[in-house]
Amino acid sequence: MGHVGDLRRGLGLPVLVSLLLLTACSPGGGAPAENKPGVSSPATGGPAPTPSVLDADPARLPDDRESALALVRQVIATPDSFGPDAVKRTPYESGPDTWPVLGADCVWRRAKTPDSVLATLTRSFELPAADGKGPLRLSAVVTVHRTRDDARWEMAESLEETMRCPAQRLRRDERIGSMLSGVLLSGEGGQHTSEDTLTESGEFHSTELGGPHPYEWHQAQTLQFTVAVTGKGAKGRTADELSGLSSRAVATMLTRLESAVEKRS
Repeated sequence: MGHVGDLRRGLGLPVLVSLLLLTACSPGGGAPAENKPGVSSPATGGPAPTPSVLDADPARLPDDRESALALVRQVIATPDSFGPDAVKRTPYESGPDTWPVLGADCVWRRAKTPDSVLATLTRSFELPAADGKGPLRLSAVVTVHRTRDDARWEMAESLEETMRCPAQRLRRDERIGSMLSGVLLSGEGGQHTSEDTLTESGEFHSTELGGPHPYEWHQAQTLQFTVAVTGKGAKGRTADELSGLSSRAVATMLTRLESAVEKRS
């Protein structure tokens, strides 16, 4: 979601996605980018979009800010999306006129949403401290872009940000580091719920909670939509716990999205 405007203007989407996926794949970590379905190499040219996992009804797809925001509120996670112990944090919602942008200094700030975004919303949650474990902070975001390509660009830019800034400052008293990314297109590794899924993991540090603690971020894209969940660990919290909660909430939002836009028989 950050500042790759020059890349976007200078490279076609297939080329940039190919370069990002090629860079993200570690040795032995899957097929080279040029062999991945849905990704074109610079040499072969035109795009080969991953087939949509949704048979959407065009009449149910939002085409203005009002309908997009209504759909976001229908889809976005609620506390029970993370299980019975999750609660709302204060402030609960951020947006829909701004979204987070990673600056050239690798610091996150909120900025006005670009014209390519019809609506976006972020919600904050927490698993309270219990049984000797610290509080686990969670957030969920749903974004409706004007086009499918705009949503694909968000995914590509998100991957670029991790490579550009393996250490990032979330806010004045929070930072993450040692970031690693992985990508699964639809059909890869048993992933059949979205066109594209991006997972990031790393170490979380904060003035309040100390660290290092596990950090997880999961994002998925299908059609013109992206959904994402962030988990910030604390004492006694494991990476598997964060991954499970994040995956559960992402799956819930994708299911709600399917219900909201799919063709009805």
